[in-house]
Amino acid sequence: MTENTIIEFPTPEEGVDYLTQVLRDGARRLLAQAVEAEAATFLARHADQITEDGHRRVVRHGHQPERVIQTGIGPVPVKKPRLRDRGGAEGEEPIQFT
Repeated sequence: MTENTIIEFPTPEEGVDYLTQVLRDGARRLLAQAVEAEAATFLARHADQITEDGHRRVVRHGHQPERVIQTGIGPVPVKKPRLRDRGGAEGEEPIQFT
């Protein structure tokens, strides 16, 4: 039983910092949940608006390309939901999710 079971992780100076990776992953998930909640609230706020052919005016339309948000623990990539305005009556301003 003289086998060494201690695993040495590389130090940050060696290029890999596992704790920071875990924190960034948690921050990415938290930011993604916050953005998705905002999108759901936005859709709910505009759910009563209907196009002339009877469909919802504002709908989900996938995700935009991933963007990097700078945080206190470094850059964190996040995907922004894409919401689309199918158009309202003539002359109405388009509804945009930002």
